[in-house]
Amino acid sequence: MNLNPQLVKINRNFLFCFLISASVSAVVAQLLSDYENHLTTTITIVIGYGVYFGIFFVLFYFDNKKRYKKMKSNLIKKELITIFSSFGIGEIGYLGLRWPSFYYFLEIGIEPYIASLISEIISTACYMAIISLILRTTKTF
Repeated sequence: MNLNPQLVKINRNFLFCFLISASVSAVVAQLLSDYENHLTTTITIVIGYGVYFGIFFVLFYFDNKKRYKKMKSNLIKKELITIFSSFGIGEIGYLGLRWPSFYYFLEIGIEPYIASLISEIISTACYMAIISLILRTTKTF
């Protein structure tokens, strides 16, 4: 099997950001356990997003800084549009799974940190699959 190095880098970054974001989200979920479940779910996901994308964009920048210096600006623009479009589609899948599953797990009485971790694992796996599929299909990477 021939692996594309750019796709491997993005997936590596996804996993790294996932680990940090999932850890922070689990802590936040547990700290917010006294709040209503819909607030705990929403606040935890928003904080997780901030952590995830804050780290991801820094890693993406450093991974691609040299590569983009060698590319023509119209190719960079096309690639970035495709990447961010695939992120948007992936986010629809992610949120479509993350919020309801996290809320459901809280409703049935699972500890908030465990509920957060389980829903994060499920959602991130689908997110990574969607984005990888789109980037391969569009031949971006």
